Amino acid sequence: MSASQWLWLAALSVLWGGSFFFTGYAVREIDAVTLVFFRVALAALVLLPLVYARGLSLPMLGAAWIPFAVMAILNNVIPFTSMALGQARIESGLASVINATTPVWSVLLLHLFTADERLTWNKFIGVLLGAGGVAILIGPTAFGGLNAQLTGILFLLITTGSYGCAAVWGRRLRGIPPVVTAASQLTASAIVMLPLVLIIDQPFAPGGLLSGTASWPSPTLIGAVVALAVISTACAYLIFFHILSVSGPANAMLVTLLIPISGIALGALFLDETLLPRHFIGFAVIATALIAIDGRLLRSMRPATE
Repeated sequence: MSASQWLWLAALSVLWGGSFFFTGYAVREIDAVTLVFFRVALAALVLLPLVYARGLSLPMLGAAWIPFAVMAILNNVIPFTSMALGQARIESGLASVINATTPVWSVLLLHLFTADERLTWNKFIGVLLGAGGVAILIGPTAFGGLNAQLTGILFLLITTGSYGCAAVWGRRLRGIPPVVTAASQLTASAIVMLPLVLIIDQPFAPGGLLSGTASWPSPTLIGAVVALAVISTACAYLIFFHILSVSGPANAMLVTLLIPISGIALGALFLDETLLPRHFIGFAVIATALIAIDGRLLRSMRPATE
């Protein structure tokens, strides 16, 4: 990749690493489902004007929305909600480390459900290493019952598994302008999340966020939610799809190696979080798994043939 493409990749890692920081702060004051609704709704409001400013439009027919609705559930509704629920129980830095297992899920699911993305030996080794890295992250908590940390880790694994399913489904959306895909799935996500907020979090009930008895959200909370929606969702999607179109999916996947760096740093600096040594060892194993899945480093080490 060129230097400019690496800069875009680094920028994306900071924006997506920031999503764990903003979520980690926001879930201290707001319910998870409500947070996700505001995240997708505000992000959709940011991207919709860009769609029409570029002379494009959203799908018009009801049936045309089905692929975007499925993508919304797999890429936003399930992973964003499980991420918020998980981060209410574990550190944001650890959550960003577990998020690095997303390509492991993607490789495995693409092998199972597609005909042209088969599991090669280096990808198979990567999957095994990824599973080993997760085992190291869980550590002794697996033997202590379903405690808060283990529950949080399981929620984050649901997040990464859902992202893997989205990678399989997203192949159906090839050829559609990226900004249309992002805006459409976020709009569909907001529509899906609205009744869930009313049923689960009940914001209008006594003590709820939108009840007359609730205290007004703090400026810091409002800032965290807006930053999560605008910076770490809307802007991040635009950069991600730019990298995807210019550098291809293999290079875009490299961002998962960089996200934990910013996620851990932000959590340590602003949320007073600390990770255990096994968490860093687990990340090192997961990073090795991603390098094996990517395959380029291994290919560069092979001797040239005549």
